[in-house]
Amino acid sequence: MPEKVSIFVEGAPSPFGHFSQVIKYGNSLHISGQLPLDAETGKLVSPDVKEQSRVVFQHFTSIMQACAGQLSNFLSTRVYLIDLRDYKALDEVSREFFFFTPPARTVLQVAALPYGARVMIDAVAELNPVEMKGGSLL
Repeated sequence: MPEKVSIFVEGAPSPFGHFSQVIKYGNSLHISGQLPLDAETGKLVSPDVKEQSRVVFQHFTSIMQACAGQLSNFLSTRVYLIDLRDYKALDEVSREFFFFTPPARTVLQVAALPYGARVMIDAVAELNPVEMKGGSLL
């Protein structure tokens, strides 16, 4: 049976509650909702939804690099928007990062997000198995 491992990545904001940034189970990564926060200061990066979305995808890039993966390993994302009218802006930014086959996506409108963010995204990714003598990569 695969081991469940909690992973914390410096290139993405630290969790602000009792949860793991990423859970690795076998070759699967379950990435907690990423907010558009500066990874160093923990403050909201901008009121602009495009900039917020871009920062969230940059956090995902940092997480995937730390886990020996890439965004093409994403299977699905769940997007939480405070205003569904921001969908088009989010979609434009998503195309900058997922220029290959995009992951499955669910979009939900919510009443509010932490720190006054306009967008939060969580994800599931599957790492390519790496065969190594002596054990797994992580």
